[in-house]
Amino acid sequence: MQDILKWIESLGYIGGVAFIAIYILSTIAFIPATILTLGAGVVFGVVWGSLYVFVGATLGAIAAFLIGRYLARDWVGKKIAGNQKFVAIDQAVAHSGFKIVLLTRLSPLFPFNLLNYAFGITGVSFKEYALASIGMLPATVMYVYIGSLAGDVARIGSEDQSTDTIKWGIRIIGFIATVAVTIYATRLAQKAIAELNN
Repeated sequence: MQDILKWIESLGYIGGVAFIAIYILSTIAFIPATILTLGAGVVFGVVWGSLYVFVGATLGAIAAFLIGRYLARDWVGKKIAGNQKFVAIDQAVAHSGFKIVLLTRLSPLFPFNLLNYAFGITGVSFKEYALASIGMLPATVMYVYIGSLAGDVARIGSEDQSTDTIKWGIRIIGFIATVAVTIYATRLAQKAIAELNN
């Protein structure tokens, strides 16, 4: 992954497109994208990195959803057979598709890659599924932010010391706020999912 990220960085403006394509493929192929997400912060910074990750993750999730719905329905059914969490989600999707997909996107308790395929065999509509991808934003921004901070740590000393302290103060405050929002959204999602299961 490090070599891939270095290659993407060397591409300049085209790097964003290459990154999105690789992210889509990793989502479809069940490859955990944590390193790519963190790397986006190092290579592109928080704003562009978050945008590229969000677009790549959304398009990858949609591709996996469509594969699960139309090409690999039996295989997905066997993979999730007997999973009580999924049974509860499947029942809830019948009533509130958008809300359920959104809540599972906000909660890290559900395996992202498998869930993309699993939603393909539920009754959730394509439109609701695609729109609920917005729930990935809090965690996306948080992980990209962590990657950005890691990249900044590696560059300590290369900037003017007087402005360095101010920039680090702003970065740390921004990071704390991002983590707080992500934790809050996750707790709300977990509480709502628990209420749906009862």
